[in-house]
Amino acid sequence: MNDRDIAVSIIIVTSGSGDYLKAALASVKEQDYRNQETIVVDNSLNPQLPLAVNSLLPSARVCSNSRNLYYGASQNIGIMMSRGEFVLCLNDDVVLDRSFISQALKGFLLSDEIGMVSGKILRMDGLTLDSAGLFLTASYSAGERGYGRIDSGKFEKSGFIFGVSGAAAFYRRSMLEDIKSRGEYFDPALRMFYEDLDLAWRANKRGWKGYYIPSARAFHVRGGSWRPPRGLNKPVARKYVSDQLHYELIKNRYLVILKNARLFALLLHLLPVLLYDLCAWGYVLAFRPKVAGMFLSSLKSVFRPGRSKYPQDRPPDQAYLWEEKTKIP
Repeated sequence: MNDRDIAVSIIIVTSGSGDYLKAALASVKEQDYRNQETIVVDNSLNPQLPLAVNSLLPSARVCSNSRNLYYGASQNIGIMMSRGEFVLCLNDDVVLDRSFISQALKGFLLSDEIGMVSGKILRMDGLTLDSAGLFLTASYSAGERGYGRIDSGKFEKSGFIFGVSGAAAFYRRSMLEDIKSRGEYFDPALRMFYEDLDLAWRANKRGWKGYYIPSARAFHVRGGSWRPPRGLNKPVARKYVSDQLHYELIKNRYLVILKNARLFALLLHLLPVLLYDLCAWGYVLAFRPKVAGMFLSSLKSVFRPGRSKYPQDRPPDQAYLWEEKTKIP
């Protein structure tokens, strides 16, 4: 099949934070690959945002939610609306290089077993790596290859990887259909954090592979949609997130481990897992005691009759996100 015959769906989830969406849409519009559609899933609660999107990219379809559904559930909506054979899930704080799609598609064409493709994702300075693919660490947390390093040429070789970062995650639709659970592609219970690792882990267990294409370049403002300006592109994300998001960060890791880890493998990884938890909870108890209280409260609700095991069905707390709304004209 000629790669120009392949339909690609681009799904951008936005909360309206900061002023990033304008640049993301401009980079989509300038792609040298034309057989595509764009869907914007809008969690901003701003009635002007759909008009702004259509003025910048008239071909885009906009789905405006009545409340903030966060990343996973919003991407599920976009995927269900889409028609492409391949689906590019984007954060609104990502800018694509002009040839990103055409280059990334080369990875899928190598083998029908490749269900995920990552490009080289850099920070906005064009020098610092943000992700060259996702991996599962020995402590069963999410790791990004090359994260925070200067791009010195170490990640110029294409090859197989565990998964792809949710910032610019390119998926084969047949893989998404194969791994979906209860009609969902991303687990909506995760809301933010670890949803990309969970999807990649499920895909690997089903025999799908990830692939890295360094010539497909994108640029990411790390934490642009949920960190305050002082925390943008900084390491140790947990220092710059709200207590609510910090709780999500801890809870989601446990949920993903419980869903995907096999008991024997977990026992083999027990020491690094415990060391990770010791450091994570030491930080929480010393600097974020409210997070510990939130976690204990959530455990109680799991065993309380008539209560949902997951919090996705309660009204979202708008304090989850940094509250400076988009300034798209």
